[in-house]
Amino acid sequence: QVQLVESGGGLVQPGGSLRLSCAASGRTFSSGPMGWFRQVPGNEREVVSAISSSGDRQYYADSVKGRFTISRDNAKKAVYLQMNSLEPEDTALYYCAARTGWSGDYYRTRTAYAYWGQGTQVTVSS
Repeated sequence: QVQLVESGGGLVQPGGSLRLSCAASGRTFSSGPMGWFRQVPGNEREVVSAISSSGDRQYYADSVKGRFTISRDNAKKAVYLQMNSLEPEDTALYYCAARTGWSGDYYRTRTAYAYWGQGTQVTVSS
């Protein structure tokens, strides 16, 4: 089993920044590919960013490209999402997701991930 715990969400003004963190635990984690998704009530959960096991391959949704940066620290079993130039449209519940097993690819679909955190709320408002 893999447990994921997100942190770093909060209320921020438009144009501000937040850094989300996701800590993974569990013996089966094996530094698998990870991703960040977000969901607004009434909408489907959508991918924001994803990263391969080594961190050398990254994916960003068009809506966040150039503003968000994903990174990971496998020694700490953690993945991060640096969010800059936040917009009200970024308001959502942000989820961390993980796969087990080392892979050189990133994964953009919800069904690719077996493990999910509980989410951290990000609210962008003046």
